[in-house]
Amino acid sequence: MAHTHHAIDYIEFGVINLEDAKRFYNQAFGWQFNDYGPGYAGIQHPSGEGEVGGLAQTDAPAVGGPLVILYSDELSASRAQVQASGGRISKEIFEFPGGRRFHFCDPSGNELAVWSKA
Repeated sequence: MAHTHHAIDYIEFGVINLEDAKRFYNQAFGWQFNDYGPGYAGIQHPSGEGEVGGLAQTDAPAVGGPLVILYSDELSASRAQVQASGGRISKEIFEFPGGRRFHFCDPSGNELAVWSKA
């Protein structure tokens, strides 16, 4: 996998329970993981080549900071899948110029968003 100068290359989430987080992200988005021991799992790139991030075991994840936004072809279906997988919707679907999105918290309390084109 090629790396691009000054581009975001990897993102890491602090999670309270690594196995619960892996289950949530797998069920909600189909993410696959590379396990590196009891406290860390790498998030596989969708192509299966390399990684795009990781889940790190922590006592308390950081709150606030940058908002990670995922893309979806089917926003309502993604919202339903997040909720069915144990995520908490923190901001219902809303419109903005060019698209729509919602925000959610994973089981550890990390807030992310999902958007789609208008």
